[in-house]
Amino acid sequence: MGWFWADPVPVAAQPPAGHPQFKAGMAPPPGCPMHQESANKLAVKDTPPPAAPAPPSSCPMRSDDKAPEQSKSIMSQLNPLNYMFPDLSQKRAPNQKFALPTTREESTIPKGSGDGTWEYPSPQQMYNALLRKGYTDTDVTAVESMVSVHNFLNEGAWDEIVGWEKRFAKGLYNGWKVCRRGEGHVQEELDRTWDGVEVEPSLIRFQGRPKEMTPRAAMLQVLSWIYPSQFETEPPFDRHDWYVSREVNGQRKEIRYVIDYYSGEPEADGEPTFVLDVRPAATPQGSAERIIRWSTDVWWKAIGGDKREQDPQPFFRFNNPKPFG
Repeated sequence: MGWFWADPVPVAAQPPAGHPQFKAGMAPPPGCPMHQESANKLAVKDTPPPAAPAPPSSCPMRSDDKAPEQSKSIMSQLNPLNYMFPDLSQKRAPNQKFALPTTREESTIPKGSGDGTWEYPSPQQMYNALLRKGYTDTDVTAVESMVSVHNFLNEGAWDEIVGWEKRFAKGLYNGWKVCRRGEGHVQEELDRTWDGVEVEPSLIRFQGRPKEMTPRAAMLQVLSWIYPSQFETEPPFDRHDWYVSREVNGQRKEIRYVIDYYSGEPEADGEPTFVLDVRPAATPQGSAERIIRWSTDVWWKAIGGDKREQDPQPFFRFNNPKPFG
C-alpha cells in the first residue's frame, strides 16, 4: 500500500472540500519509504559478460583479467508490488545511538494475493529506508511517531477506497441506486439494496508518484490562483496510486485509485491535520463512478431532497402561478 512520507508544507492551507481529515501528533518527514516485503521479491542475478579475447602482447592487460560486472539499475532492484527495496533490514544502522523497535504492525488491508493482510514497517525498517533513500538528517527519536502517523493515514485511505467499492463494485446502476439520495443516505441505501453478498476488495500493489501532480490537483491550483478566497490550497505533498482487486461477474478486475495527500488546517492545540482526496482514476469506468457520486449528491441538495421527503409535494404545480413554488 502507499506507505509514504513527504516534505512538510505550510499548515495554513485550505484542503479540497468534502474529504476526510486525519490528525496526528506530528507532520511526516520527507520521502516515501514504501517498505512492504512480499513473496514476489525480485530475484535479480548478475550474469558476468563473456571473457574478452586475449589482448596483444604489447597491452598491459593480462588475459586472465576480468571485465567489470554490469551494475544493476535502481528499478531492477525494486519490488514490483510496491516499488521499494525488498530487503529492508531490521539491523541497527551505522552510528545509530538510539534503539528502535523491530516489531511490525498488521494492517486491516487484505493482500490481492489472498495471503493475509499487508504489514506495516517496524520503526527500525522505516529508519533504514529513509537512510537508504538519502534522508540522513532524519531524527531517529521521531521515527516511532512517524510510523504511527503513517499507519493511521493508510488505514484512512483504505476506508475511503472501501466506501467507493461498496457503492460501485456491483455495477454502475447499483451505484446510482446507492448514491441517488446523496451522501447523507448512503448507508440507508446500502442496507436497502444489500443482496447478502459482502464486497471484499483487496490491495494488489501500490506506487508512490510524489513528483507527478494529478489533473484534479492541478485544476485546484489554477482555481486557487483565480479565486484564492474559495480555493486557496497548497499543492498536495504526496500522490499515490493503489491498485485494487474487484470481483466483477465472478472474475477479478484491477481498479486503480488515485490519492492526493494535503495538509489541512491545524487543530486549536496546534496539532497538524491531513486531508486525503481518494477517488478512482479517470478511466471510463472511474470517471462514470465519480460523475454519479458527485452529481447525485449535488442534485439531491439542489432539490431539497430531505425536505421533500419530510413534506412531499408535487414537483410541478399546474394550478399555481409559480409552478415550482
